[in-house]
Amino acid sequence: MKKFEIPEFYKSSIISKIKEQRKLEDPRKQDFKPTELDFGPIRFLIARHFGFCYGVENAIEIAYKTLSENPGKRIFLLSEMIHNPVVNEDLQSRGINFIMDNYGLQLIPWSEISAEDVVIIPAFGTTLEVEELLKQKGIDTVKYNTTCPFVEKVWNRAAVLGQNNYTVIIHGKSQHEETRATFSHSNQNGASVIVRNIDEAKILARAILGELSSNEFNKVFAGKYSIGFNVEKDLQRIGVVNQTTMLATETQEIADFLRETMLIKFGEDKIKEHFADTRDTLCYATNDNQTATIALMNEDADLAIVVGGYNSSNTSHLVELLEHKFPTYFISDSSKIISERIIEHYVLTTHKEIQSENYLPQKEIVTIALTCGASCPDSIVDSVLNKILSYFEGNKNLETIGSL
Repeated sequence: MKKFEIPEFYKSSIISKIKEQRKLEDPRKQDFKPTELDFGPIRFLIARHFGFCYGVENAIEIAYKTLSENPGKRIFLLSEMIHNPVVNEDLQSRGINFIMDNYGLQLIPWSEISAEDVVIIPAFGTTLEVEELLKQKGIDTVKYNTTCPFVEKVWNRAAVLGQNNYTVIIHGKSQHEETRATFSHSNQNGASVIVRNIDEAKILARAILGELSSNEFNKVFAGKYSIGFNVEKDLQRIGVVNQTTMLATETQEIADFLRETMLIKFGEDKIKEHFADTRDTLCYATNDNQTATIALMNEDADLAIVVGGYNSSNTSHLVELLEHKFPTYFISDSSKIISERIIEHYVLTTHKEIQSENYLPQKEIVTIALTCGASCPDSIVDSVLNKILSYFEGNKNLETIGSL
């Protein structure tokens, strides 16, 4: 796999070393058991796979090269490069401005962007409409395009479905940059509709079976179906793709449920004519991160800490998984660890940060499961680990513990 040039301040002395060691010992990732760092009074279980993925490293390399290759030029990002506040804040501090926010709200008017400017397309990709607008302005949409190849793979899969007269069912978050881009691309080849979860898939199934009127469908899926969508005509043949950072188990559940719905309506002998047998379109890193997180759940730990951007879809799914087994704290960086008694963390259900006390149990040996999202630098995970270590006396030296 290609080696990217990533700024040194994103690398680390602990986590990066563990990753290199695991690559040497298990290059094909057959073993997803976590790495154990036993410091004596505090023990960390480090997920087998997490942190910067191929698409993120590619985007970061292009962004920093763009800065160095274009001195004196105005440089813009369509929106956040990736969903990590540290990375985005660093890029902004170097003069890059965001044209839109995460939800497509305009921050800088298009009238202020000219052919003399450089515009970077983020890893999530962008809509065909925005791409065409940039071309009309004379802006290069290829050289500074950091769209993840695994996102493009989804677009290609959706294109094949549309060209074969299947309606594309997109499992994703309708306001997420990637899903908006996928929806835009899939629309050019055929009808499309976005479903957020299994509950919405069940409502869609009612429409397929003729149990939901067009008016009811329009209300439930407002803003999430293609122009001219015809409930009676466009739900005869369907195929499922997904936002690359969704939960794999949820995507599979939705696909299986919709296939069963088509079986009910059309029968086993005609199922291939009405349901496309698409393989899962999650990226490899999302799959690996989720598999490694499930492996963490097979271990015994007192709590779990997940590090990453609060608006990161792939990170939030890791939190959802771990919450089933451990008290789980979702933090953006080490500054959220206020003291050995207090931690400030993000709650997915309320979309707010709260402070919790006594998150570290009072016991002889404390065990913490630790992981992060695909857009989180190793250096941030290092700082979290070191901050927690500072609260324990009698720790073993890093150089003397077995895993390093």
